[in-house]
Amino acid sequence: MSFPYKLVATDLDGTLLRGDDTVSERTREALAEVTAAGAAHIVVTGRAVPWTRHILDDLGYEGLAVCGQGAQVYHAGEHRLLTSLTLDRRLAGLALSKIEAEVGPLSLAVSRDGLDGEVLVGPGYRVHDGPLPYVFVEDSTEMWTAPLNKVYIQHPELDDDALAESARQAVGGLVDVVMAGPGVVEILPLGLSKATGLSLAARRLGLTASDTVAFGDMPNDIPMFSWARHGVAMANAHEELKAVAHQVTASNEDDGIAVVLEDLLRTPSPRP
Repeated sequence: MSFPYKLVATDLDGTLLRGDDTVSERTREALAEVTAAGAAHIVVTGRAVPWTRHILDDLGYEGLAVCGQGAQVYHAGEHRLLTSLTLDRRLAGLALSKIEAEVGPLSLAVSRDGLDGEVLVGPGYRVHDGPLPYVFVEDSTEMWTAPLNKVYIQHPELDDDALAESARQAVGGLVDVVMAGPGVVEILPLGLSKATGLSLAARRLGLTASDTVAFGDMPNDIPMFSWARHGVAMANAHEELKAVAHQVTASNEDDGIAVVLEDLLRTPSPRP
């Protein structure tokens, strides 16, 4: 059995994970077949390591993972960070002031750097129900007392797309702004993306963009699709990602990753 790519890169939320944060047996088996055929699998997620580690452990995943929108390259088997990029807090503060000058007050949360970095949630920030840990802080100045990977922003009236677009226009070249999921708009170091993190991880494995098929569902996956040889959007993906994808597969609830991998395993063909 052969497989036409040497690297499979998968986003987590809305892509590899189903709505209940599990990975189906069918998808697990397809990934196992792919790795048995000699390809590497790299998880590429917006989640920082503390919000990713338990999922990787449950999968028995021991390879490299790209976390924090590309900020962190994590060795799951050794439970250690190989690289970590932090957000300049002064630039972030300036960017926030520019955004608020345009759209009004924002609610904030931050992701602290490190293997055990906490997510601190400030007043008014709406968190998603679920098992991911976070810490509420009444005094927002506490958020800025330790190195950060990212800042999350919310607006009381603007939707995610409108907030992300307004923020991008306001910040200019200070930082990057991405929409990473429902209710998740993030401020990141300028130039950081899933593509930069994935390229670093791939280089450690001696692999390149031309070796890679990538799966995703949100606009923050666009740079990864631009970098990879072949980008596959899930049926549930944001329209911006579908517009640049080479292929659209079934949804994350319907084993969209497995559908593509099984087809590539059973009927190998020249790369698209």
